[in-house]
Amino acid sequence: MRELDSTESIGDADTGLTTLIEMIEALSATRTINEVADVVRSAARRILGADGVAFVMRDKDQCWYVDEDAIGPLWKGKRFPMDQCVAGRAMKSGRVVICPDIYADPEVPHDAYRPTFVKSLVVAPVRPRDPIAAIGVYWARPYDPPPEVLRKLQVIARATASAIESGRLNDYLAASLEHGHFLLRELDHRVKNTLAIVQSITRQTLRTSPSAEDFADVFESRILALSQAHELLTRRAWGRPQLEEILQRTLATFADDFATRFDFHGPALAFNAETAVSVHMTIHELIANAARHGALSTPEGRVAITWSVDEATAPALLTLIWREQGGPQLSGQPSRRGFGSKMVHQGLARDLGGQAELDFTPTGLVFTLRAPISERMSLAA
Repeated sequence: MRELDSTESIGDADTGLTTLIEMIEALSATRTINEVADVVRSAARRILGADGVAFVMRDKDQCWYVDEDAIGPLWKGKRFPMDQCVAGRAMKSGRVVICPDIYADPEVPHDAYRPTFVKSLVVAPVRPRDPIAAIGVYWARPYDPPPEVLRKLQVIARATASAIESGRLNDYLAASLEHGHFLLRELDHRVKNTLAIVQSITRQTLRTSPSAEDFADVFESRILALSQAHELLTRRAWGRPQLEEILQRTLATFADDFATRFDFHGPALAFNAETAVSVHMTIHELIANAARHGALSTPEGRVAITWSVDEATAPALLTLIWREQGGPQLSGQPSRRGFGSKMVHQGLARDLGGQAELDFTPTGLVFTLRAPISERMSLAA
């Protein structure tokens, strides 16, 4: 067995290249690996005067015999370790492997060839640098291919490499275009959702604000909270932020010392994008209410937020408790509820398919949320 540098030019130009040119033209029109394999296996056999041709793809550390055209069965559909296959040797070395008599060559795995007609072979890697495939050419007799046959095989291998890269580029462009359409649809959906939230905030804040100044302050605070929620999601590539991240991000919009007055405790819990916005806005309203009327309106006040998941139920059940202490003593339920109270009491619970309670105890507000674990939220890894 000998090897040939697959970039080396052999012999002078052949004048009878019509079939080879037609093959190259056919390869230029292919878009998938199977189409490439179909052109190579049939045309290469005619061009090279061989008894069989196999198209082999590299699949990690294995050789995958994708397709073949031969006078008898070869190895179509089978996979072999790279180091136990002549095609694997060609791909690993990036060189053409030539074996005029396989049974006279100790480097050939003879057991793999005995069930076949093969007596001699040439295998060319497709793309010398970092080969991605190989073309195996076989004869039913001992045969030492002349330079013009090797030269044609090299041309076929190079044209095949170009066809595969072209197909990959086509797939990439098609996927990019589809991804672009998806992003536009997703952007349209998110913009509409955001506008709907802004409209709701505007209407409800106007309805419950006693003055223009009060409206401006509250509205600006709520829009800032919405902006912070979207900023967190953008940093997360609109993935699934965790509850503790949302809490910390929401606190960042308030006084610097507020963060030192909170205690968080609970398992890692993540929310999808839409629910994360609802969680963020709910926490914002709770903090804003605590700053105006509750525990955060006094220097001694503190807030404890605990959450747990009961996995013994089906589905598992989330329980989240917001508990304020050290603020002014409360005298029971307020006579009216504004937009913030409604959002806290109804909005998030509705989104999660659960229930919420607002308990105005004398020692401070207690907000309790219970909701089943679903695709909207999950225990983070």
